[in-house]
Amino acid sequence: MARKVSDGRSVKVTVPAGTGTVQANTFAEVAGFFGLAVNTAAEGEQVVLLIEQAEYETSQINAADAFAVGDAVYWDAANKVLTTSDGAGANRRVGRVTQAKDANNVIWFVFEPLA
Repeated sequence: MARKVSDGRSVKVTVPAGTGTVQANTFAEVAGFFGLAVNTAAEGEQVVLLIEQAEYETSQINAADAFAVGDAVYWDAANKVLTTSDGAGANRRVGRVTQAKDANNVIWFVFEPLA
């Protein structure tokens, strides 16, 4: 038996112990998936992550980075922010800047989901 269960734009995953609470409207990496949290979920609860390739606006960044148009964007899991540094291979690439960092430390980036 097989059936389609979703359109693949989001996933529902359980927040593992030691992760802490995932806040709604923040980017997070949970159970190997990176995306934008739709709901707030504590450890042991389910969170819905948007994993759809799309353009997103966020201030959840390392404000010290330049974030110029075209820069690769990486997820710094230790600090729970987006960065332009690959962290010597430790940070996960998640997209590319489409609108440079503004005076309010906000960027736009296109999310490039990875397999």
